[in-house]
Amino acid sequence: MDTKNPEEFYKRLQEQLEESTTWPSDYLYKFIVESDPDKIAEIHTIFDNTGAVIESKQSKKGKYTSISITVNLENPKQVIDKYKEVGVIEGIISL
Repeated sequence: MDTKNPEEFYKRLQEQLEESTTWPSDYLYKFIVESDPDKIAEIHTIFDNTGAVIESKQSKKGKYTSISITVNLENPKQVIDKYKEVGVIEGIISL
Protein backbone atom coordinates (compact mmCIF):
# COMPACT_ATOMS: atom_id res chain seq x y z
CA MET A 1 0.00 0.00 0.00
CA ASP A 2 1.09 3.54 -0.70
CA THR A 3 1.54 4.88 2.84
CA LYS A 4 2.26 8.38 1.57
CA ASN A 5 -1.21 8.80 0.09
CA PRO A 6 -3.59 6.06 1.25
CA GLU A 7 -6.69 7.78 -0.16
CA GLU A 8 -5.17 7.78 -3.65
CA PHE A 9 -4.30 4.10 -3.21
CA TYR A 10 -7.88 3.25 -2.16
CA LYS A 11 -9.36 5.26 -5.02
CA ARG A 12 -7.20 3.40 -7.54
CA LEU A 13 -8.03 0.05 -5.90
CA GLN A 14 -11.76 0.80 -6.06
CA GLU A 15 -11.51 1.64 -9.76
CA GLN A 16 -9.58 -1.57 -10.47
CA LEU A 17 -12.07 -3.69 -8.52
CA GLU A 18 -15.04 -2.10 -10.31
CA GLU A 19 -13.47 -2.84 -13.71
CA SER A 20 -12.20 -6.35 -13.05
CA THR A 21 -14.85 -7.97 -10.86
CA THR A 22 -18.56 -8.73 -11.01
CA TRP A 23 -20.15 -7.92 -7.65
CA PRO A 24 -21.08 -9.44 -5.25
CA SER A 25 -17.89 -11.51 -5.26
CA ASP A 26 -15.44 -13.37 -3.04
CA TYR A 27 -12.41 -11.30 -2.11
CA LEU A 28 -9.12 -12.60 -0.70
CA TYR A 29 -7.31 -10.48 1.89
CA LYS A 30 -3.76 -11.30 2.94
CA PHE A 31 -2.13 -9.81 6.00
CA ILE A 32 1.08 -10.32 7.95
CA VAL A 33 1.17 -9.45 11.63
CA GLU A 34 3.37 -10.22 14.62
CA SER A 35 2.31 -13.46 16.27
CA ASP A 36 0.50 -11.58 19.02
CA PRO A 37 -2.74 -13.32 20.04
CA ASP A 38 -4.44 -9.96 20.70
CA LYS A 39 -3.67 -8.65 17.20
CA ILE A 40 -4.79 -11.88 15.58
CA ALA A 41 -8.00 -11.84 17.63
CA GLU A 42 -8.62 -8.24 16.56
CA ILE A 43 -8.47 -9.29 12.89
CA HIS A 44 -10.88 -12.15 13.59
CA THR A 45 -13.26 -9.72 15.31
CA ILE A 46 -13.28 -7.39 12.30
CA PHE A 47 -14.46 -10.25 10.09
CA ASP A 48 -16.89 -11.79 12.62
CA ASN A 49 -20.39 -12.46 11.28
CA THR A 50 -19.34 -11.95 7.66
CA GLY A 51 -19.09 -15.62 6.70
CA ALA A 52 -15.36 -15.18 6.15
CA VAL A 53 -13.03 -18.16 5.90
CA ILE A 54 -9.87 -17.31 7.84
CA GLU A 55 -6.62 -19.25 7.56
CA SER A 56 -3.53 -18.50 9.65
CA LYS A 57 0.04 -19.73 9.31
CA GLN A 58 2.98 -18.89 11.54
CA SER A 59 6.39 -18.09 10.11
CA LYS A 60 9.19 -20.61 10.49
CA LYS A 61 10.51 -18.97 13.66
CA GLY A 62 7.02 -18.11 14.92
CA LYS A 63 7.58 -14.36 15.08
CA TYR A 64 4.98 -13.52 12.42
CA THR A 65 1.62 -14.91 11.33
CA SER A 66 0.21 -14.67 7.83
CA ILE A 67 -3.56 -14.47 7.69
CA SER A 68 -5.63 -15.16 4.57
CA ILE A 69 -9.29 -14.20 4.64
CA THR A 70 -11.81 -15.04 1.94
CA VAL A 71 -15.13 -13.26 2.26
CA ASN A 72 -18.06 -12.57 -0.05
CA LEU A 73 -18.65 -8.82 -0.35
CA GLU A 74 -21.27 -6.74 -2.14
CA ASN A 75 -19.04 -4.07 -3.70
CA PRO A 76 -15.53 -2.54 -3.82
CA LYS A 77 -16.41 -0.06 -1.06
CA GLN A 78 -16.86 -2.95 1.38
CA VAL A 79 -13.40 -4.26 0.39
CA ILE A 80 -11.82 -0.90 1.13
CA ASP A 81 -13.76 -0.41 4.38
CA LYS A 82 -12.33 -3.70 5.71
CA TYR A 83 -8.79 -2.69 4.68
CA LYS A 84 -9.25 0.55 6.62
CA GLU A 85 -10.58 -1.29 9.70
CA VAL A 86 -7.67 -3.72 9.72
CA GLY A 87 -5.19 -0.95 8.90
CA VAL A 88 -5.50 0.54 12.38
CA ILE A 89 -3.86 -2.55 13.92
CA GLU A 90 -0.33 -1.63 14.83
CA GLY A 91 2.35 -3.30 12.72
CA ILE A 92 0.01 -5.01 10.26
CA ILE A 93 1.11 -5.42 6.66
CA SER A 94 -1.52 -5.68 3.94
CA LEU A 95 -0.50 -7.63 0.86
